[in-house]
Amino acid sequence: MVVGEFAEKRDLIIIGGGPGGYNAAIRAAQLGLKVTLVEQHELGGVCLNSGCIPSKVYAQAAKKLDALGQYASFGIAIHEPTFAIEPLNDYKNITIERLRKGVEELCKANKIEVIRGKAQFINQKRLGIEISHHFDLYDFERVIIATGSTVEIPKKYRSAKILTEAELYQLNEIPPHLIIYGQSYIALEAAFTYRQLGTDVTLILTKEHFSFDESINRELLRLLKKQKIKVYRDYQLKDLVESHTLLQLKLSNSNQELTCEGSHLFMEGTRRGNIETLDLQRIGVECTTDGFIKVNKQLQTNIPTIYAIGDVTGGEQLAIKSIKEGKVVAERIAGLNSEVDLSLMPTVVHTIPPLATVGMTEQEAREKGLNIAVSQFNYSGNGYAMVTSEKSGIMKIIKDADNDVLLGFHAIGSSVIELISTAVTAMEFVGRDEDLNFPLYPHPSFNETILEAIEGLNNRAIHMKPNEKKSVKV
Repeated sequence: MVVGEFAEKRDLIIIGGGPGGYNAAIRAAQLGLKVTLVEQHELGGVCLNSGCIPSKVYAQAAKKLDALGQYASFGIAIHEPTFAIEPLNDYKNITIERLRKGVEELCKANKIEVIRGKAQFINQKRLGIEISHHFDLYDFERVIIATGSTVEIPKKYRSAKILTEAELYQLNEIPPHLIIYGQSYIALEAAFTYRQLGTDVTLILTKEHFSFDESINRELLRLLKKQKIKVYRDYQLKDLVESHTLLQLKLSNSNQELTCEGSHLFMEGTRRGNIETLDLQRIGVECTTDGFIKVNKQLQTNIPTIYAIGDVTGGEQLAIKSIKEGKVVAERIAGLNSEVDLSLMPTVVHTIPPLATVGMTEQEAREKGLNIAVSQFNYSGNGYAMVTSEKSGIMKIIKDADNDVLLGFHAIGSSVIELISTAVTAMEFVGRDEDLNFPLYPHPSFNETILEAIEGLNNRAIHMKPNEKKSVKV
């Protein structure tokens, strides 16, 4: 390996070209900084190449297959639809490639230097970057670490039939029977998606309930049952036996033991920050025992010139968190007084139908001792839901009954992923129910589910029966 004799100087080096890294790079370039972006693999990171985008391509295929059952009502005849995974994988790969090229072109247009290599710290002011058979040295003013995280599963569970998140949407055939062990949004999306694509699905929850509002949890269980997805709640994996044709899982809870068999298994595993090759210990960057980088509110490490964003810092492993943090750090380095507040970060899940939530659940508000009012509107009362034949779903809104401030939105149904932005914006402005009651809503539209739920907080909803209108105060 050839080592460069002299260190080149850079204003800002960003390690990792995922959503957080490339957003930080572009924002910094917009603000006049000279930026070098180092990526060991492909731009776009896990999200674009093996996570968010591939999973949503599959979810869209499942959604379109599910919608075929409604076509007859509109006079459209569909005769024995078939599904083939090869064209879907082709479309997935084309989509990934186009998006990746888009990121590359944006970096080029913003005059960002992109280096394909592996970075490691030499000292608190110098990086070494391994590029093929060269090892070049770079002195920096600032560094942003955006290397993401990796899912680890125990070695005894590693097998071609046991899938990680990265492998879940890289199959060449649909599994006959997929067992899903976990209850994250990734597990839920996989359960609904693969069931619709023709797989028998068993979902094993490690807890009694999902982490959503209790109304969403009930609706989820109803939809899972409707899709004929078998659900076991509050079970732990005790043993796994693999034969040539199937996997046999031995599960137990406080009351009983059971055996579950399937052709493939998806396990959520444990996440760790991608920091091993960075040599952070050499320069004294503080990390947690489970492999994440410690940062302050400004996303600085204990070394002020070194920042870290996104999955590598732990917490919620979501692209929207990485993107926001990347932009804010770039702005702070450029001298702006920007900040990150994740308290109203929405959660969305591409189930069938999708779900979206932000703010406090009813249980959380109750536990805080707040005097609350709760209103829940069913999609079956929405005119557009009847028109589109998408009647499954609820819109639930919680407010503080003492000052009318909105506390939480929890929805499952068609278009809720788009609708949740209205809730986030209203709550960011410390909105009250009157702020969402005053505007005009398109008719007919799914937007009116928000209006009906808001009106229901004060017993004024038009499309609720009298016994449904009463809001709940705690």
